[in-house]
Amino acid sequence: MPLIDFVTPSAVIPALKVNGKKQAIQELAARAATLCGQNERVIFETLLQREKLGSTGIGHGIAIPHGKLAKLERLFGLFARLERPIDFESLDGQPVDLIFLLLAPEGAGADHLKALAQVARLLRDPEIAHKLRESRDSEALYAVLTLPSSAAA
Repeated sequence: MPLIDFVTPSAVIPALKVNGKKQAIQELAARAATLCGQNERVIFETLLQREKLGSTGIGHGIAIPHGKLAKLERLFGLFARLERPIDFESLDGQPVDLIFLLLAPEGAGADHLKALAQVARLLRDPEIAHKLRESRDSEALYAVLTLPSSAAA
């Protein structure tokens, strides 16, 4: 499933200003709620509960907070490039500046895991991560995320 299937141009934030992990999750939950029609508080609490199991900061400046929502009908993705890196309690201890929020329907099962793996492969690609860090507008970021070569990542 290509990212273009669950990320829209309006779900790309080119320069998110946050001071920490909790604020980042709060801001992303608010934007996600607006775009996917779900309750902001439910999204926020779902993401926080997942973070309590272990940080979704996967290293190399990347975090992929994710969760499942009962009322969501399809996969939903939201990407943010942070204006300034923040501590995300990442596995490698490095600050995070690229965040991809992934929400899935409660019964998504394998689709959720496949999408999560695809996003992780894409963002861990050094060339793609570099392009995302260099891009300053949402259109350019969306183009990098949804390049045909990105679907194979």
